[in-house]
Amino acid sequence: MALNADRIEEDARARTGLSDCGEGDYREGLERLVESMNGEADLTEVGEAIQHAQLVSLLASRLGVEDTYRQHPEIADETVEGPVFVIGLPRTGTTALSQLVAADPQFRSLRMWESGAPVPPPESATEHTDPRIGIAEEHLALMNQAFPLMQTMYHSEATTATECQDLMGMSYRTVHFDGSARIPSYMSWVVDCDMTGTYRYHRRVLHLLQWHCPPRLWHLKTPVHMFALDALVDVYPDSKFLWSHRDPASVMGSVCSLIHYVRSWSSDRDDAKELGPEMLERWWEAVRRAMEFRERVGHDRFADVAFSDLQTDPVRALESAYGELGLEFSDTSRRAVSKWAGGHEAGSHGQHTYSLADFGLTAEEVRERFAPYMAAFDAAN
Repeated sequence: MALNADRIEEDARARTGLSDCGEGDYREGLERLVESMNGEADLTEVGEAIQHAQLVSLLASRLGVEDTYRQHPEIADETVEGPVFVIGLPRTGTTALSQLVAADPQFRSLRMWESGAPVPPPESATEHTDPRIGIAEEHLALMNQAFPLMQTMYHSEATTATECQDLMGMSYRTVHFDGSARIPSYMSWVVDCDMTGTYRYHRRVLHLLQWHCPPRLWHLKTPVHMFALDALVDVYPDSKFLWSHRDPASVMGSVCSLIHYVRSWSSDRDDAKELGPEMLERWWEAVRRAMEFRERVGHDRFADVAFSDLQTDPVRALESAYGELGLEFSDTSRRAVSKWAGGHEAGSHGQHTYSLADFGLTAEEVRERFAPYMAAFDAAN
């Protein structure tokens, strides 16, 4: 049974009892994604069920967001401050950097439990006891039981900061979908489509999440933002960026390994040898766009954070980056960040063994492709 956009909408509406999906062209992305998954992803029956459930869940969240706005139109009057976005190649320490910032109480971060279930809007009084936390923990436990290798590749917790994939996924326009299925035609479209509406909806969800659960100075994270920084800044004109850096040859195999494993949940197709060159070009393009954007808008929006500094002295690395961005690193911030860093040693969640050769790449090939990026970062530091 192939995926079907109409059926996805019907199931989302049946689950929620709601019908208004709001403004914005979410349907084009959904249709393109479904067409690509049906024609190119080689999904198994289990894979179709996994993808269907995920796409329904995203639309159900969107329906809930719109219903909440209908009942409380004053949410639109909220103002998002910042945000500070963590970007950089995947597997370069973006997660560790993001968790450090999330430990700072001056920031509001997007937590996993509320990202996947944004309604009802969270409340400050119950943000640490919300029943959705337990539900998210159960889902993580089930995933780790079904796919145990995941725990050695990517660490996540229900209450910690997560990526923006659900918020962007509600518009069905995000590179994140490529991580779970081979969808080349969708990817060719999404990396060059207009992302302004996606970021407007992203902000719409942040308004809802902060409404009764401040602060309003946000910190957010995903490497995917590098594909569309112009659209992001159009929507968030005061945004600033923490850019994590690491030798691309040290991370590209890890990127491919993670994607290869997650795709295997939905397909029996072994695309390892084509995945390497594909990811090499895709993430070089993301970095190229981010570098070009940075040169054009100015370096004052950006602070660079080396992976090695995160490993050796994360608190000092963050304090230095704050200084470059004009952010306050108060005594309260220092204590909170130091406490988090002290309880989370580098590499404390295990490592998965992989090889660049498994994905048709060599370290020399990766470094040659990213040579302009590596030279620019070395010159700046």
